[in-house]
Amino acid sequence: MTSIERTAYPRFKRLITAHELHLFFAPTREEAAWAAERMDSDSHQLALLLALKSYQRMGRFPKPDEYPEMVVDFVRRAVELPEGTVPLWATGRTAERQRTEVRRRVGATYDQAEARRIAEGSIRKEAAAKNRPADLINIALERVVGAGLEVPAFSTLDAMASTVHKEVNA
Repeated sequence: MTSIERTAYPRFKRLITAHELHLFFAPTREEAAWAAERMDSDSHQLALLLALKSYQRMGRFPKPDEYPEMVVDFVRRAVELPEGTVPLWATGRTAERQRTEVRRRVGATYDQAEARRIAEGSIRKEAAAKNRPADLINIALERVVGAGLEVPAFSTLDAMASTVHKEVNA
């Protein structure tokens, strides 16, 4: 298994500076209004804004436990939600509706089959010249993001790079 730290896979940094919080996670007034229109509670609104800002930064939807507390607190304070408001992560249809709203807002396409096809094609093309799976994953990420598609899970890319690498080396 390739270490995620050796790749360019988008994830939250351990230490996020105040500048980075303001640069990447500060919702605009328009974004705050957009989220408020779509959600019926402060907790859902906070979750939607976190999903939006994270998707804009990373090209994927992090799992709820991936969000650093400092990012959650920063977004909550930025839109002046009550102290103690915690994001209520939707499940099922509501979660899919939220992800669809975010994708529509940022102009992204959700097509995991196409993202995997592009990733695998780029890995196969480069596997003969590059020997490190981390390099292959980075190339795949670049091509998927370049195509305007949502980034597949790291485990998907890692398994793909490992499989193709073994095939090419055989």
